[in-house]
Amino acid sequence: MEKTTRQATARHYLMCPPTHFDVTYSINPWMDPGKPADRSIAVDQWQRIHDQLVGLGHAVDIVPPLEGLPDMVFAANGATVYGDRALVARFRFPERDAESAEYLDWFAAKGLKVRQATLPNEGEGDYLAAGPWLLAGNGFRTDRRSHVESEEYFGRPVVGLTLVNDKFYHLDTALAVLDDRTIMYYPGAFTPGSQAILRELFPTAIRAGYEDAEAFGLNAVSDGKHVLMPEGAAGLTAQLRDAGFETFGMDVSELLLAGGGVKCCTLELHDQSAIW
Repeated sequence: MEKTTRQATARHYLMCPPTHFDVTYSINPWMDPGKPADRSIAVDQWQRIHDQLVGLGHAVDIVPPLEGLPDMVFAANGATVYGDRALVARFRFPERDAESAEYLDWFAAKGLKVRQATLPNEGEGDYLAAGPWLLAGNGFRTDRRSHVESEEYFGRPVVGLTLVNDKFYHLDTALAVLDDRTIMYYPGAFTPGSQAILRELFPTAIRAGYEDAEAFGLNAVSDGKHVLMPEGAAGLTAQLRDAGFETFGMDVSELLLAGGGVKCCTLELHDQSAIW
């Protein structure tokens, strides 16, 4: 990709501290309850992500963590938010069901129009805004039929993408939106048909190799110039810098024990600056 000058834009995020972080069940290939998890390390890693976003000039709100919900730290899964509308998640696994009520209450208290999805729909884990589109993952967590509900609710065209490797169980583990025209993704996480769609829509996309994808390098947050991403994805980091992005490697080793990284911890509240 030709190197170009990148422009950062101020963003608004919602995060949830890992106060109750633990790995007590397994709902993705990364989770092993038999391995010890250190909550204090997870808190430190989360705090560094939070502080880096604030240091770059972004607004960060906090949804209170609830005891007994160790995965609530992964706020990106809680909802999809555009303008004055929030579509709250309906989780695939019962271990996370109780998170939805907290998000419904939180967004309603902010004055947004709020609805819970009627079919399995795991928020920004599987719905990522790219220009005029909502890129929508399915295959492991979000039901493909939920794409219609999201399209109608937000009035944005939804582009369905099917995931085929359970290590990349959410769209945000296999693809990141860098700006309105640029994405990075791991082709091997998708069906041939979905790969063809991505090539058509994003001919200049950055393509990650398996090692960088497995290091969770695609679970990243970008403001159009600055990219926060897990450490260890050296090849992907080099590609981003060559393309004019400034990267910040974040240690998410403890959070990854539960199958989460930088993006998993951050739910973007799109178009909220004029409302709150």
